[in-house]
Amino acid sequence: MHLVHDPAAPPHDPITFDDFLRVDIRAGRNIRAEPFPEARKPSLKLTIDFGPGVGVKRSSAQVAELYSPEALEGRMVAAVVNFPPRQIGKFMSEVLTLGFPDDAGRVVLFAPDSAVPLGARLF
Repeated sequence: MHLVHDPAAPPHDPITFDDFLRVDIRAGRNIRAEPFPEARKPSLKLTIDFGPGVGVKRSSAQVAELYSPEALEGRMVAAVVNFPPRQIGKFMSEVLTLGFPDDAGRVVLFAPDSAVPLGARLF
């Protein structure tokens, strides 16, 4: 499966509610962001606190075109926390930080618009 960035594309095949529940999407607070110049696409290394249930995890996020490291510190984000870790160059990405492409294809982060507890699960 490849990602579809065309907003006019039809939805994928239907899934069951149980399929949706298997994807564990949690709210976290970014506590550190660092440049990731070795990445192929403009990326940052994020350190995200998901609270006591999930803990602190790291993520490679292709967000460097729109966000500076300073702008992301303290910001709430949403991430899939139950994918297996993925090696990206010399960096181990433990969670998938979520975002949407803008008109130019740059990643705009997805996050709650009000404060929620760290580790809150999307439903």
